[in-house]
Amino acid sequence: MQATICQTAANPSLFTAESFVGLVFLATIGLIVVGALIATISKRLVRCVAGLALCFTGVAGVYYFLLSPFLAMMQMLIYVGAVAILIAFAIMMATPEEGDIPAKKVTRFAGPLGFALASLVFAALTMLGLKTDWQVFPKSGTGDMQAM
Repeated sequence: MQATICQTAANPSLFTAESFVGLVFLATIGLIVVGALIATISKRLVRCVAGLALCFTGVAGVYYFLLSPFLAMMQMLIYVGAVAILIAFAIMMATPEEGDIPAKKVTRFAGPLGFALASLVFAALTMLGLKTDWQVFPKSGTGDMQAM
């Protein structure tokens, strides 16, 4: 019999501690996705850097959920506090070139082809995830330095 990390009641409620932690985790994942979308879709470089910093902040939250607060803090200090700010300063210090940037010509098959390829990758990863026999490990520690 496999050990489970968390035992829940037959009728789970939205107002329990476990469900609140799950909602906060989903919000953290949403923060990563929204930051990545802002970083990739935005046309302005400053907004792209802000999306990148938002995505890095979400990754730090995931590290914290993985019981590694030290790694989460290093993610915040190094990536959000140094890399994203350095990129923002580099954008602000660079002098813009004279003239407009010519637009790239995109074929009409690029959108459907990209969507089909992304759907194929998503379907393959979903099938791989569903067919894998995932092993559930018991909780081993609290993640603090005293346990070490």
